[in-house]
This record gives sequence, structure tokens and C-alpha cells, in this order.
Amino acid sequence: MTAPRIVVVVSGFPRRSETFALAELAALERDGMLAAIFSTKPGEAGACQPAAEPLRGRVTLLGGSTPASHAADAARHLAGVHVAAVHGYFAHTPAAVAEELARRLRVPFGFSAHARDARKLPRDELHERSRRAACVVACNADVAREFDGSGARLAIVPHGVDLRRFKALRRTASPCFTMLAVGRLVEKKGLHVLVDAASQLDIPWRLRIVGDGPERDRLAAQAGAAGIADRVTFCGSLTHGALPHEYQQADVVVVPSVRDATGDRDGLPNVVLEAMAAGAAVVASDTGAIATAIRDAVTGVLVRAGDAHGLARALTALAGDPGGRRRLGLAARTFVERDFDAGRCTTRFASVLREAYA
Repeated sequence: MTAPRIVVVVSGFPRRSETFALAELAALERDGMLAAIFSTKPGEAGACQPAAEPLRGRVTLLGGSTPASHAADAARHLAGVHVAAVHGYFAHTPAAVAEELARRLRVPFGFSAHARDARKLPRDELHERSRRAACVVACNADVAREFDGSGARLAIVPHGVDLRRFKALRRTASPCFTMLAVGRLVEKKGLHVLVDAASQLDIPWRLRIVGDGPERDRLAAQAGAAGIADRVTFCGSLTHGALPHEYQQADVVVVPSVRDATGDRDGLPNVVLEAMAAGAAVVASDTGAIATAIRDAVTGVLVRAGDAHGLARALTALAGDPGGRRRLGLAARTFVERDFDAGRCTTRFASVLREAYA
């Protein structure tokens, strides 16, 4: 059977935090299914993930300011190109553009939902769109619950992690307990909780924070007010060229996610799977879909979201137990090898779209 040629509509491309998009688009390209990539917004400036380079030349930034005008521009670019379907890579604007473009091309459409994008729409609008779609792909059970009662043709396909890039190498404990946090510096990442918890630790420690965003100044001020600014390093954004080294040097990776003031929350952040693949001990909040990967006291440690005292206790316990950290890291690596290998996950993603759009 000939593989269907699929147009994918993304939001800004490339973005350093959206490594899952790179892997899934690359899988479609590898299988001969990627007809075109359209972006509704420009990508991030500066260095991008290494995997983005082969796809960058395939991306066309759409003109216009509405889903209808974006779709009209995309249709002009596709004149004379055979297309079997259009897939929106997020549930909000990209899905709206995908549906309008598919209507113009008289082909089916579908979309993927990841976390916040599914919550940007009123529930009834999201469900109506999902019922019209040939397929809806949710990346975890937490996101899938947004479609309960919709009747959507729903598939859950987890984002995987590149096990070749993130390797579980032998780790040696340092005399200064080293904590690492990775993510955009926004409220839902809960880094203010981590800074609070770190200030309570009565051991030699240091904290490295990788990422950038609007919360940076507030977090720096918080660390200064707590008298710990000299032990907190803001590293800025790093790509997968540098991140494996950061994971290897950390005694523990902390993912203190919370629900923010708007109700937004993480699903299963990239950092969780990357740290697990690197064989790191992970301490994370029990929120969103994090517990689908972090099994408390087995593949990591779960703490209540927003509980700085509980997080400090968990970190103190791990600081004094290097053997326990090693056991958690080994179990974490084994777990992601079984359930979150990027090769298998992206193959499943391509298979779902092939069956839906054939």
C-alpha cells in the first residue's frame, strides 16, 4: 500500500522545548509520508536542536493572521501537489488551520494534542473538532482525559526519548550535592518551589537551572532574598548537544511542576524522560502525567506538587543515599527502554496516521 502523503501544520518551528515534534516529523519523513510542513508562527531565534536542521528547509511560514487566511496561503503553496490528509500538530490554532485547509483540499484532517493546547479551547469546541477529525492523537492519559465523552477516534501515543543520545553512563558522587532542573522558566515548571526547597537544605549543595523565560528575574531575586544566590546557577537555554553532559553531572534531577494561576500544568515533560534515559535519579511532582513514568521509590521519587518542605525532605534523603540514587537511575533507564524508546514511539505515531489517512 502506498503511504499517504500528509501535510502537517505546526505552531512556531523550530522550538528547543518541542523535541517530540522533531522526532515525529522525522518519522513521517522517513516513511515517505511528509508532503509539507507549514508553520503558523516563526520559530525561536538562536541555536536549535540538532535534529531540527534536516527539517528546517521543509518548513513554510504561512502568511495571514487567521486560520482561514493561513489555510488559503497553504493551499496556494500546495497547488498541484497530491495530498491525502492534513494533520494539525496542536489542538488549537494548528488544528483549526488543518481543518480549514483539508476542507479546501477535500481531504480528511486530524490533530495531535499535547497539554496546554487542548485546554486553550472551550471543552465543547474541542469535542466538536475532535468528532469531525479522522484521528486525534494524545501524548498521554492526562491529555486524553480532555476528550472524555467526545466520541473522538482517539489514540494515545507517548512521546519517546532518544536512547542513543541520552545514555546511562557510570556516575560518581561529588562532595557537593548537585541538583539540576531543566525547562522553560515559567510558573507551571514550579522552579520557585525548588528554590524554596533548596534554601531549606542543611547540606553542601548547588543547583543548576537550564532554560530561559519570563520567570528568570523573579527566580534570581528569590534566590538572592533567601541568601543562596551564590549556589544557584542560571545556565540559559541549552540544546541536546550540551544537555546529556548536564544530566551526567547531576546527582539528582528535579522536576517540581505545579498547576499555574491559569490552570495550566505539565503533561509529561521532556526532562523526565531524558533524565531517566541518562540514568539519573529524578524527584518530581505528582501532577499531570508524570506518574506514568515516575513510579514512586521505583523509577524516581514523587512529591506533592507545590510542597517545598516535602521536596526538601526528599532531596535530603537522596543526598545521603548515593546507593539509592544509583538504584533509581538504573530502574529508570530500564523503564524508558521498555516503554518510551523514541524509535518505537515514533513508529507507532506514523502507523496511527497511516491507518487514519490511508
